[in-house]
Amino acid sequence: MTTPRIKYQTLEFDDYDIHIRSLRDKNEYSDQFGVAELLGISSAQWSLFGVLWDSGEVLAREVQNIDIKGKRILEVGCGIALSSLLLNARQADITATDYHPEAGKFLEANVQLNQAKSIPFLRTGWADLSDNLGTFDLIIGSDLLYEREHIDLLSDFINRHANSACEVIVVDPGRGIHASFSKKMELLGYQHSQHKPSDCDYLDKPFKGQILKYARG
Repeated sequence: MTTPRIKYQTLEFDDYDIHIRSLRDKNEYSDQFGVAELLGISSAQWSLFGVLWDSGEVLAREVQNIDIKGKRILEVGCGIALSSLLLNARQADITATDYHPEAGKFLEANVQLNQAKSIPFLRTGWADLSDNLGTFDLIIGSDLLYEREHIDLLSDFINRHANSACEVIVVDPGRGIHASFSKKMELLGYQHSQHKPSDCDYLDKPFKGQILKYARG
């Protein structure tokens, strides 16, 4: 098992440049002490947290100008946490979570790379009923729905951590599950809308997914 190779890049937004330290590619793997394996993360899945996916960049572009005043914000399944880093640069009250044991370390390294203030991070799973995260005014995430079991896990996790008035933004690349997820969110009392991002020229290929929005209160 070799040390994973790292790459550095800078993404330009309207008012900020965000520097990212990420895995070089999806074939990187390093689980020397078997921590990820014990959490059920296979060698094939290990690198997914540490790569900047198109959905993650779409989410960051979506929130770069969103109103953050007085809002407590949570990024779910943050991975490389581009949106958290951008919101942090905007001085937002942002907290990040992910299940992967290395996500917090990469987040801390990227915070330092951007010479920014620390971002609160918690490694937690969506089934954890005692994470003590509290509730939020805005919950965001990208590329979260891989399996049908994620529909209930994610919607219930979001609902537990949503204030009575809350907005949710999820960028889905089009894995065929988001319609069922939206129905579940509606059953939980959220109004639902969705749209395709209007301009994805910053991506190498067309984006086939959707920006899903939910709101209550």
